[in-house]
Amino acid sequence: MRIAHVALWTQDLDTAAQFWERYFRASVGEAYHSKNRPGFTSRFVTLPEDGGQIELMTGPWLADDAPAERIGWDHIAITLGSGEAVDALAEKCRADGCLKSGPRWTGDGFYEALILMPDGTPVEITA
Repeated sequence: MRIAHVALWTQDLDTAAQFWERYFRASVGEAYHSKNRPGFTSRFVTLPEDGGQIELMTGPWLADDAPAERIGWDHIAITLGSGEAVDALAEKCRADGCLKSGPRWTGDGFYEALILMPDGTPVEITA
């Protein structure tokens, strides 16, 4: 058994897709426009190697002032396979201004850094 995909709401579908392409070498599918839910648009991004997918979704009902923390998923963690890979991507994100917290060992035993998508959604990168 494995997770087929996770879904993520975003206000800017194209910018979110570019984030996943730039930092994770993900391939991005074509936009899907729902005929049953006017305004709903999504794109799937597929991560290299294991093929995990993230469905990026948007709609005109998303508010600019939505709370950053709410009931539901908090973040996704992407394993990069090594501490060196975490360090390298964290440095790239620091230079681009999207590093939230630098690489560190956590109390629960992960070597990780936290980066932010352009809309502020947290993405954990781990060894």
